[in-house]
Amino acid sequence: MSLPLQGLSAVVTGAGRGIGRAEALELARLGAAVVVNDYGQPGRGGSPLLEGSRERGGGTGEAAAGPAEEVAAEIRAAGGSALAQGGDVSDFAQARALVESAVTAYGKLDILVNNAGILRDRMVFSMTEEEWDAVVRVHLKGHFNTTRFAAAHWRERSKRAGEPVFGRIVNTSSEAFLAGSAGQPNYAAAKGGIVGLTTSTALALARYGVTANAICPRARTRMTEDVFAGIEQPSGAALDPLAPEHVAPLVGYLASPAAAHVNGQLLVVHGGMVAVVERPRVAARFDSKQDTFTYDELEAVLGPYYADRPAGETFAAAEVLGLKRG
Repeated sequence: MSLPLQGLSAVVTGAGRGIGRAEALELARLGAAVVVNDYGQPGRGGSPLLEGSRERGGGTGEAAAGPAEEVAAEIRAAGGSALAQGGDVSDFAQARALVESAVTAYGKLDILVNNAGILRDRMVFSMTEEEWDAVVRVHLKGHFNTTRFAAAHWRERSKRAGEPVFGRIVNTSSEAFLAGSAGQPNYAAAKGGIVGLTTSTALALARYGVTANAICPRARTRMTEDVFAGIEQPSGAALDPLAPEHVAPLVGYLASPAAAHVNGQLLVVHGGMVAVVERPRVAARFDSKQDTFTYDELEAVLGPYYADRPAGETFAAAEVLGLKRG
């Protein structure tokens, strides 16, 4: 019996460690040939700049020794097909080369998993321009760059074939966007932008046979080691509830033919749990009694409405942070 992703090829960004590594291994286990991308530049303490690092600039350590190649070698050792690619997804030309590397090696690209990311955490009143730009560049622009060239590839193939082709995009958002993480304005904004990019892409590419979905994973990686420092890991053989291996199966499913009807969705995943996030709904509507609202009329309708709302309630959905299995 063939594997779910047999004959398909994938690109996974930020796949040298952490969530990206687990995703690349899972796609390979399901039969896909994988291009393992990781920039692997120096970060704090020698950790790579992309996925797996919490680097804030000024790192002095040596770059990790080929994290992408280590993962690719692990896939090949298990009988799969993989190659390593060290391009910077935040660079437009390098993102193009990344997509082209999959097409050159495997004849086509079928699956794109965007995972690469960095952190530069700071309160909004203390954040520097560089800290803002770096996070938005890697996360949001990086997602756009690879998506742009993958989308062009699928559109061209579809037009040439005269019918839809197979294409899957799995993007990485975050609960920081949903909950409005106060100490991560750059990260939360970038992750919110990724959701907007995902839904736009889902609508634009559906006619070509391509789906695009986003996940909000929670996992213990080198990039989040400070965030989860107070949560102990289980002893013995028990799998850590925050292990990246809890995230990878959902990515494998979303990348498969079985998920053809899952498109433009946002899912939270961690610790043996998947939660489907409902789209925003209109909570209330007010109509002007004249051609346009006046200040007094707005005060008369919005004032009482918000006065009756719970104190401190915003558009952020902090309750997602309480989701857990069972």
